[in-house]
Amino acid sequence: PMSFINLDAKNRELLENNRDRFKPDIDIAKLLKKMVSADNYLMLIKKVKTVMSEYKSFPELSLAAWNMSGHVTPDVVEEEVSEITQKTDVAKNTILYGPPGTGKTYNTVIYAVAIIENKLLDDVKKESYSGVLERYNQYKADGFIEFTTFHQSYGYEEFIEGIKPVMDNTDDQTDIQYQISSGLFKSFCDKAGHPVLRQEKSDIGINMSPTIWKVSLEGTGDNPTRKECMENGHIRIGYDSYGKDITSETSFVNGGKNVINAFISKMKIGDIVLSCYSSTTIDAVGIVTGDYEWHDEYEHYKRLRKVNWVVKGIREDITGINDGSTLTLSSVYKLNIALADVMDIIARKAPESTNVEDKKKNYVFVIDEINRGNISKIFGELITLIESSKRIGQAEEMRARLPYSRQMFGVPDNVYIIGTMNTADRSIATIDTALRRRFRFKEMLPDASVLNGISVEDISISEMLTRMNKRISVLYDREHTIGHAYFIPLREKPAIEKLAEIFENAIIPLLQEYFYDDYEKIRLVLGDNKKENEDEQFIIKSPIDYSELFGDAEAGFDDSVTYEVNHGAFGKIEAYRL
Repeated sequence: PMSFINLDAKNRELLENNRDRFKPDIDIAKLLKKMVSADNYLMLIKKVKTVMSEYKSFPELSLAAWNMSGHVTPDVVEEEVSEITQKTDVAKNTILYGPPGTGKTYNTVIYAVAIIENKLLDDVKKESYSGVLERYNQYKADGFIEFTTFHQSYGYEEFIEGIKPVMDNTDDQTDIQYQISSGLFKSFCDKAGHPVLRQEKSDIGINMSPTIWKVSLEGTGDNPTRKECMENGHIRIGYDSYGKDITSETSFVNGGKNVINAFISKMKIGDIVLSCYSSTTIDAVGIVTGDYEWHDEYEHYKRLRKVNWVVKGIREDITGINDGSTLTLSSVYKLNIALADVMDIIARKAPESTNVEDKKKNYVFVIDEINRGNISKIFGELITLIESSKRIGQAEEMRARLPYSRQMFGVPDNVYIIGTMNTADRSIATIDTALRRRFRFKEMLPDASVLNGISVEDISISEMLTRMNKRISVLYDREHTIGHAYFIPLREKPAIEKLAEIFENAIIPLLQEYFYDDYEKIRLVLGDNKKENEDEQFIIKSPIDYSELFGDAEAGFDDSVTYEVNHGAFGKIEAYRL
């Protein structure tokens, strides 16, 4: 039945008189969600045209009335079609490379936003950078973007996984334990890859990086505590003799220190608990929803945490996903089981009220200075898994068993990798061959046009940079030119003082690095050889008077010269006429 709330008489009459005409033959919203084939797409386009035609034939009908007729409004249809058909044009693995100061890191912001919003790169470039940067920072805060910088000491343990020490401090002693920890990239992939589970349109509450716990409810098999926990949505453990509050003074004479510490302090809201039914099987999967509580009304097992049982009443053998290990007697401890395997159990065993929805959002992992790291050492055997065709969900999807955790791991298809590479550090021709095969390279050269309109007195900064880079390209190569970003500060302050600061603190040191203190070439780049007035030369060339230094001694020196940076030239506008 149609609701007429908030509709005026005119609209109500139109709907009453045209019920048959307005009756929708296709639910557009559902069709949009299932649009996976060309036939569905053509059907959708046909329906959109019908909707638009119908709506235009009743200009006096309000949008509210049109919605109540069962149709989706034309503006909503157009927006949803645009969102589905649009696809970002950034490759899954991209490296931005070029000389320093060409905006590589600056452009990662644009690339990341284009990927996450599934937009064309050129469309995002046309937007205000400040607005794009604001969205980038929000996506980063929300966990859709991760950023790291490679260096010579960066390794597999930091990137994928490794064994790391964990300090358990008490007042009288420090216990050192070791645990397998996921690296930055693996944690990011786990977060991007796990689906969203919903119960009656509400997220079940798994946190962004859940720990998976084994919990025993009064031992194994059927028992009163297990039954009560399943009925009332919580988990309970014992060691009641220690009392409600655990402090540094508590003496664990009956054991259970690690169990209680895990239950009270380490278990987090949003973590996953697997209820142990036997040494090989579980009977329920739950999500922790509450902090530690003490319930004195129970005769025993008084320590409690609230849990949302997503799956219960099952008998699932988890030996295979637990690396062949059986469950031990300890009441609470971390399981070395992949989140994807737990999600698979939920997807197979969950009731109809729980829907498993794959995440559609794209994720971006940014690696600055990617060429400074040892790629073979950092990626290890996973370098193959980042290929587009080997991603999870693709026809050739691949997974590899990790050496420490023994978990099967693959890279989700919605994870994009953006790297930056400074060609002044290393040429593209000399980087790891495996990396070159798996990434698309986007060259970023100095763009003097960005500086158009910027002048210091009568010196055009754009023309000055172009002239210097032409000389560097001849004397060295184009991979060691000077980026336009060094001169961007002149937009706000086009003064000789700011230009002097840029040259003295950035340009001269950069040229010294490029030419390994070959000051004759540096003078050529700066045009000092053409300046008659020595006071206007950045690098002053002076002959060496050996007789003044060493007298008549025959030291066998060849005629030579010395070079000295002329700090006085930086404040003179004539020095910049290169």
